[in-house]
Amino acid sequence: MNIIKKDRIAVLAAVLAVLLVVYIIALYKLQIIEGEAYYEESRNFSTTTSTVIAARGNILDRYGRMLVTNKSCYNLVINTNELFPSDGSVDSNKVILELINMVREYGDDFVDDLPITAQPPFEYTEMTPVDKARLDKYKENRKLDANASAVEVLSDMRTRYEVDSNYTAEEARAIIAVRYAVNVRYLINTSDYIFVEDADMELISKILENNITGVSIKESYVREYNTEYAAHILGYVNWISDSQYEKYVTNMGYAADTKVGQEGAELAFEKYLHGTNGLVKTTSAPDGTVISVEYVKEPEPGNNVYLTIDGQLQEIAERALQNGVTQIQTKLDTKKEQEIAAGTYKEKLDQITGAAVVVVDVKTGEPLAIASWPSYDASTLLDNYAELLADKSNPLYNRALQGTYAPGSTFKPCTSIAALSEKIINTATTVECRGQYTRYEAQGYAPWCWWEYGHGNDNIVEALRDSCNVFFYETGHNLGIDKMRKYAALLGLGETTGIELPESKGNMSNPENHFDLVGEDWTIGDTMQAAIGQSDSVFTPLQLAEYCAAIANGGERHSASILKSVRSFDYSDNIYERKNEVLSKIDSEQYNWDAIHEGMYLVANDPNGSGYAAFRDYTASTVACKTGTAQKGESVSNDGIFICYAPYENPQIAIAIVIERGGAGANCAPIAREILEAYFSIRTATDVTETEGSLLK
Repeated sequence: MNIIKKDRIAVLAAVLAVLLVVYIIALYKLQIIEGEAYYEESRNFSTTTSTVIAARGNILDRYGRMLVTNKSCYNLVINTNELFPSDGSVDSNKVILELINMVREYGDDFVDDLPITAQPPFEYTEMTPVDKARLDKYKENRKLDANASAVEVLSDMRTRYEVDSNYTAEEARAIIAVRYAVNVRYLINTSDYIFVEDADMELISKILENNITGVSIKESYVREYNTEYAAHILGYVNWISDSQYEKYVTNMGYAADTKVGQEGAELAFEKYLHGTNGLVKTTSAPDGTVISVEYVKEPEPGNNVYLTIDGQLQEIAERALQNGVTQIQTKLDTKKEQEIAAGTYKEKLDQITGAAVVVVDVKTGEPLAIASWPSYDASTLLDNYAELLADKSNPLYNRALQGTYAPGSTFKPCTSIAALSEKIINTATTVECRGQYTRYEAQGYAPWCWWEYGHGNDNIVEALRDSCNVFFYETGHNLGIDKMRKYAALLGLGETTGIELPESKGNMSNPENHFDLVGEDWTIGDTMQAAIGQSDSVFTPLQLAEYCAAIANGGERHSASILKSVRSFDYSDNIYERKNEVLSKIDSEQYNWDAIHEGMYLVANDPNGSGYAAFRDYTASTVACKTGTAQKGESVSNDGIFICYAPYENPQIAIAIVIERGGAGANCAPIAREILEAYFSIRTATDVTETEGSLLK
């Protein structure tokens, strides 16, 4: 046995010796005989470093429902250095047209920044401020007249970009659009031009097959919207513009070909959502074969942002608002026809122009739904931007946060708590209403109550139920504008809310800016008009909702932040968690609040209340509300204003609704009812199946 083992070892050693000799000979051949040739070939290998786009963070609602996420895509990218070589070896315009035709053949379209129509007669399209600034800069650089027509600009561009006469007008315009886009990107220091975003796979295969000069394929991401609602809240992303270059590229180190938030939550929470791009090094052989791919830096996806918004309730609120607007307009049209038939109609603007609804959590002030009508689809915003911009109904305008409206009688609870807290009145104080306020009749000021026959002797509870103007004229007179303003501010009226989105501050009537606003000096009449929500007081629907919540919870005004929390891209780490913030508080005796709450309860539940028709058979919860009718003048229908909270016994949510030219606040009540019914139905199911802040699959 030992002899056999020794023989095997001897054979193995011999084999290894032969292999070693072969290896030494091969090594000698590679290094000595052919080494120089291989060295020369290796020198021809190319190494490029390119950016790997990091996925943007997701946007979710308060319960983890996905609102905005990412979809992997492939972009066609034009490298301007390759397409426009300095030696002029490439017929760039020919390549561009070939590429455009190929793109269109497969049903895609290229990124076209030129604000001129694609077919003759050539005219300017609706321009964004960025579009206009770029075109103005081109005119200035080319010494064109600032008022040069689209045809004149195109003619100059045809010369500038050397687009010869062999091309048709449409072909020339398409080539010019690409040349112009390249020119723009040169000015903002980026050589790459995203020619087609999210290209069709068949198109990509065709591009690769034809090996078109200056065109490459880059993997990227596009935003994908899982909801057709909440457009004004979510916002959108787009490429860094020239005006944003310094901020993001120079100061923050973003890659120039990066998309950033432009509006809404996408912009407000950019610092959380934006990921960190990676770098990859690619080594290729002279024939283009990829030898190796090595990550220099791994991309880091952005963090996930949870909003305070309830996605399900947001959808319900938008639908209810749309339905409500339709029903109110039908009601107004019917009334108009009746008045025309009776010969009593006075010509006025009575077409509803816009509306908004805001739903907030009473205990925290967190917005649960923010709806503005008309709206748009965020997923197609960029495709339809020019059309939306030109739409006279202004669907891009967020009326819920930026629109300001006279509150009408919804302001009366503010006057009430101010007067009660300052002991101007008490819960037993009565004011006699005979239909007209006559304290200043001798001075020519004698406004009427909305009920010309008078409400008799009303206390504060009855005055709120009846919305008695005379009661609040007298109360406002005794209270004075300064104390009125103090409590309005404590309740958030005419004050910013703390929300991270653009909002208007509004205005609480005051002598200091009254003349600037209306061109008239302040009078005693303005104080009394302010007490019933008129004069020049204007507030946003968000402010009205937060104000109603503060009334409901006994005087605490909370911040209206829409950021609930932020978690890492893999949801493992909690980066930010919202803490409830009390901005101000009214310290007043509980019986004062009880009186106001009772008055608002009667508005919805007493047959004499203006909200009774909408809530008389409502059983989902108990409701307290206040209607308001904001006067716009004889020639324009009044705005309808409405606030409410529920349940009356233990308030959870507060709602504010504004309908431009909606006629009366009571017209808004059915919208609130639809939202309340849905909310309490949802909460019954949610309490059993969901945990707030959990990630739903």
